[in-house]
Amino acid sequence: MRRRANGNLGWLAAATAVACLLAFPALAAAHVERPAYWPDPAPDCSIHPCAGGKVPHARPLSSALRESAPGRTLVVCKRNSLMRARRAISAVERKGYALRPTQKRVRMSARQGHRLLRLNRRLFELCRYRSIQKAVFAARNHDFIVVMPGLYTERRSRRQPTDDPACRKYLTDTDFGEGAVGLSYRYQWHCPNDQALINVLGRRPAKGAPPPPQPDRHGIPDLGPCVRCDLQIEGSGPRPEDTVVDSGDPKAGFGGPSGVGSAKDVGLKVDRADGFVLRNMTFRHAAEHAVYILETDGYLMDRDKYFYAGEYGALMFASDHGLTKNCESVGNGDSAVYPGGAPDTGEQTIEGPERLNQEIRRCDLHHNNLGYSGTMGNATHVDHNNIYDNTTGIATDSFFAGGHPGFPQDSAVFDHNRIYSNNFDDYAPDSDVKSRVGVPLGTGIIIAGGNADIVAHNRIYDNWRRGAMLLAVPDVLSCPPGTQTCTSQNAASTSFDNHFYGNVLGRAPGGKVELNGVDFWWDQFPSNTGNCWHDNIGPDGTNASWTGDPERFAQPGLSVPGFLPELCRAQTNVGTGNPVKEAVLAYCAEAAIGDPTCEWYTNPGKPGSSAAAAYQRRTERLAKRILATAQLAAPQCSLLGGLGGTISCAGYGGRP
Repeated sequence: MRRRANGNLGWLAAATAVACLLAFPALAAAHVERPAYWPDPAPDCSIHPCAGGKVPHARPLSSALRESAPGRTLVVCKRNSLMRARRAISAVERKGYALRPTQKRVRMSARQGHRLLRLNRRLFELCRYRSIQKAVFAARNHDFIVVMPGLYTERRSRRQPTDDPACRKYLTDTDFGEGAVGLSYRYQWHCPNDQALINVLGRRPAKGAPPPPQPDRHGIPDLGPCVRCDLQIEGSGPRPEDTVVDSGDPKAGFGGPSGVGSAKDVGLKVDRADGFVLRNMTFRHAAEHAVYILETDGYLMDRDKYFYAGEYGALMFASDHGLTKNCESVGNGDSAVYPGGAPDTGEQTIEGPERLNQEIRRCDLHHNNLGYSGTMGNATHVDHNNIYDNTTGIATDSFFAGGHPGFPQDSAVFDHNRIYSNNFDDYAPDSDVKSRVGVPLGTGIIIAGGNADIVAHNRIYDNWRRGAMLLAVPDVLSCPPGTQTCTSQNAASTSFDNHFYGNVLGRAPGGKVELNGVDFWWDQFPSNTGNCWHDNIGPDGTNASWTGDPERFAQPGLSVPGFLPELCRAQTNVGTGNPVKEAVLAYCAEAAIGDPTCEWYTNPGKPGSSAAAAYQRRTERLAKRILATAQLAAPQCSLLGGLGGTISCAGYGGRP
């Protein structure tokens, strides 16, 4: 790999010593899971048709009744499913329906409604299951599970014990040292509803216990044969809301709080099920994740909704060839969607040509702690989404956590999104979303330790703290144990070669000026190279390439401060550090999530308002108090903040 700063800089030991204080406390948090591996990206042709190797195509709902189609059709229904279908179709014919809040309502024609109702009548006649999990247990390769309109709480799965002593024999006796002690695929196979309300297990477990965690995460070492690959699960109503899986309190409806009354950690888990398709369903109130896809090659999630999970709406982990589209994700305590631990198919690839491995497209991600996040979200593609009313809109990072392969994060592409009005205060006592992680309120996008990421052609506006942020994460904090770069000679393997271009800043569609608090900021981490900001359009409609007084960078509407290099010269665009801004970040790293004395957790106010001016005065006073008690040494500090000051220095002596 190119780049990676090292050398005999005097500030290095101090910088690594303070790294634990610098921790972006929010983004470092992650779920506990077994050590994960990337599936073989080639299709599995031991079954026919082959499974995996690409994003699968969804079969039309009408094909569920075709005898010539591969696999069988299994229908799940409630006693009132046909009545629900009839009412839903009638409502969409009369009033129309918007799949996402930012879309216009579309009415179903009488002819379309008649066809769908006739199809549901025939499906109802074929219904043999009242439980989705029972249908999954009965399913085999290429099967099609149709779930008719209704509320599915999966009573039998709810009653299954969690951490069942009878399942302990399937744990491994290896301490993985990754926050994933003893977990295995065998455990999930034999105790499928220990953690999940519905569990789709795509392969038989291999014989024998899994090996200790392997340094190379390419290929699953204990992979068994396909038994439920190329499986499709689809709701048969006209809307995703017609077919609901609720692992929590159904009385909460489509509202919060996050994870309310949940009986299980996961609503639907999809594990090693290559070629999986999920369409037209809603999942609510899981304690952790509404839908969780793990070690799966080839998946499609289309027209699905994820409401008020305790952590992630849709978690895709160590999976490949995936597409999530036409979705809505609301009220999640961590993030709406999370493709974490993604395969190294970007600049670190060993496959051949670089490729993007998973895509999030045309979704509304709103009213969450984070709209999108991805620890080691490598080579993911996030495009044409509306990301709004979150605490922070987008975050990707390189913090090592249990079972996360793929250090360092690299090669993600964020383009053609609307990232706006991410000012939701989920730290407020009366918030219906309970934040699991601490992120800076009022921020559009954060790259916290990433390389070769692209932020391009987005419209970023009305984020009251910052539009886009870039900071490095020291290796001592971010990389896995035993990694060669985790040495006292290496300050940071992140953040290098990130490009921000073609973005429209501080201006909403239609031309209305909606300022960000600060459009761009960079931590200027010493020795970082190759980062550049160019051809962005500022609030006044001109090229946002301002190169004047760097002290004015905190002014609303000022897009590119003087210290941001516009030209992309890998060797000359070098971070020089800044000793002034770090102590406040150290303070916030030590603060509890939601502590109002940390600037992250307070509302910065709408740019240009009296509230914003008062906020800035308060944060300046706080910065002075912290600086007065900090033992600052200039070579040991680097800028990690913007408006209001966010700092961390090696000499920081504690909270004032």
